[in-house]
Amino acid sequence: MQLKQRFVLDTTALTAQELRGEDDLCTTVKRIMSLIADARTKLNISCHIPYPTVYNELCDFIRRHGCDDDVITEIDTWLVKKTPDRYEVKIPSEVFYEYVKDIRERMNRGMKVSEALIWVASDESANIVKKGGDKAQVKEATGNTIKELRAKYRNALRYGTLDSAPDLDVLLLAKEMDAGVIASDEGIKKWAEKLGLRYVEGTSFPKMLEEYLLHMG
Repeated sequence: MQLKQRFVLDTTALTAQELRGEDDLCTTVKRIMSLIADARTKLNISCHIPYPTVYNELCDFIRRHGCDDDVITEIDTWLVKKTPDRYEVKIPSEVFYEYVKDIRERMNRGMKVSEALIWVASDESANIVKKGGDKAQVKEATGNTIKELRAKYRNALRYGTLDSAPDLDVLLLAKEMDAGVIASDEGIKKWAEKLGLRYVEGTSFPKMLEEYLLHMG
């Protein structure tokens, strides 16, 4: 009897741009789901998706890209939908402490980014007025600074950490089931490692399944 392997998929395990090559999203998802179907029927490998958070996020993403209902049907057939037991899954207090510390440091970085760019906007506005510029020029310059602020603030607060309920549900379900995590997300990767979970890059997962299937007994 083969040892049963379990994996929990994040949305990025099926939707990351790096997975597509020259294919569109719908073709890519169908290709991966075909591999998952073969792995389930031939190798006793099961793939799970947190419900409803990640499942709804994935389906919404697929529909926005114009995929037909057959894609959703394949997801419903071959991915096991399961809600993590948020009351029973135990997370070490040290991990929780590190997470709070990480968020605090990110908030401080975000505040510094905001302060710096406010000063930039103030100086630019003063220079425009000094040179006889009008309100429209000031507004345009400020708009460019706001756009830069959004990008830098988002990077300071969100990149490399857990920033959504679906992200957390992926880790909780994997912890509950002692399963591997499949994602293309630096935040999930970082905290999966801290929780001692097996992590597989989403871009590597299809190739891994192909190798398993190629060498099946």
